[in-house]
Amino acid sequence: MTGRICLDLLGSARARRERYVGAWLPEPLPDRAEWEGTGDDDPADLIERDESVAMAFLVVLEAMTPAERVAFVLHDVFRYPFAEIAEVLGRTPAACKQLAASARRRVSAARAPAPVRADVVRRVKEAWESKDIPALVGLLDPAAVMTADGGGMVGTVLRPVEGGPRIARYLAAIADRAPGLELLERSVNGLPGLVARRDGAVVTVAAFEGDGDRVTRIWVVRNPEKLRPWAPQPS
Repeated sequence: MTGRICLDLLGSARARRERYVGAWLPEPLPDRAEWEGTGDDDPADLIERDESVAMAFLVVLEAMTPAERVAFVLHDVFRYPFAEIAEVLGRTPAACKQLAASARRRVSAARAPAPVRADVVRRVKEAWESKDIPALVGLLDPAAVMTADGGGMVGTVLRPVEGGPRIARYLAAIADRAPGLELLERSVNGLPGLVARRDGAVVTVAAFEGDGDRVTRIWVVRNPEKLRPWAPQPS
């Protein structure tokens, strides 16, 4: 029963995303120890969390069909046998095994690229702040892609920006239009990222993926509803 309810909820969420304005991205997650200045997390837990919540992984997880996601999570995370998963999904064990295998291939592909090093993110920040387009182009892969999520609530590009030079010009234009924007290096989903604040409030969170010294993917979340975890917590 619980699995069927989850399947219905996942299907409903997918339908809502199909009506979403612009690109849809998962919520970016802050590192509370870093954000609030506490250090209570066990290092082993942090490593495990970093592996599981990287933006590339979350994007692929959300792109799965509801049945794929249920089969993958129940089998690979909770170790349910396929015979029980078949009862939840109303399919044969063999079909559920194929669903989990398909989901696993998606996850493996998402984890293949290496995360961007912190020093590369720092150089992107510095070049962005100085509106140095040549420096940005040098830090971006020629085939880099930037995807932004404003949810129709704030201004942003509705389609992915493709190509390092185009992304560099777009970032420089943002710096021109928002002179009071404060850029901060922060952990985003357990990996080096950037946070933009205006008047003390977080208005943008950017996650990165890279290949060596260059950025290959940028995920930009501006939807205010998805930035609530980044608001200062009451003491």
